[in-house]
Amino acid sequence: MTNPIFDTVDAWIRAENIDRDSYTDVMRAWVMDAYGDGADNPIHALERGECTNEEFERKLAERLAHADGRPVDADGLLTRMFAATALENAMHDLVKALRRAGLRTALLSNSWGNGDYPRHLFPELFDVVVISAEVGMRKPEERIFRHTAELLGLEPAECVFIDDVEANILAAQAIGLEAVHHREPGPTAAWLSDRLGLPLG
Repeated sequence: MTNPIFDTVDAWIRAENIDRDSYTDVMRAWVMDAYGDGADNPIHALERGECTNEEFERKLAERLAHADGRPVDADGLLTRMFAATALENAMHDLVKALRRAGLRTALLSNSWGNGDYPRHLFPELFDVVVISAEVGMRKPEERIFRHTAELLGLEPAECVFIDDVEANILAAQAIGLEAVHHREPGPTAAWLSDRLGLPLG
């Protein structure tokens, strides 16, 4: 529903002159663990709401540096990291088209600081909103997919899931959801149009 996270983070790295290697080293390890066999790590805790934004920011800032070696300020780090986030209008239009066609829609989001969602837009886009930190579950956990389907009043096999993370796609498919690995709005819309038999542009 937004521009790619890699573009957003890259804009922050350039704007604050963050040492790219320090960011890559810590995030590669944390993300691999978060989508691998690791039971707990800072990303798990943040996305499940088991730690505060401030606690996560301190842990991350301790492992980062500016290119000139200065430490990175932890205060407001998540807000600064995602300042370049922009809504993807084509995806919003796609969701609206699905609702006009009579389909129920849900937002299922792993939260990195759950205060920055454009909640004023939710009523026209989604019948159900599931934010990971608010429910204590995160993708790719099976239980969060089942929870979301239940809120929609559907079985998992009756749901179509769109996500840009392959691990989430595989987890959704494992319990019966149809799933598409999202990269660009056009191919995603074409896939949905074909699967649902709807003209979606």
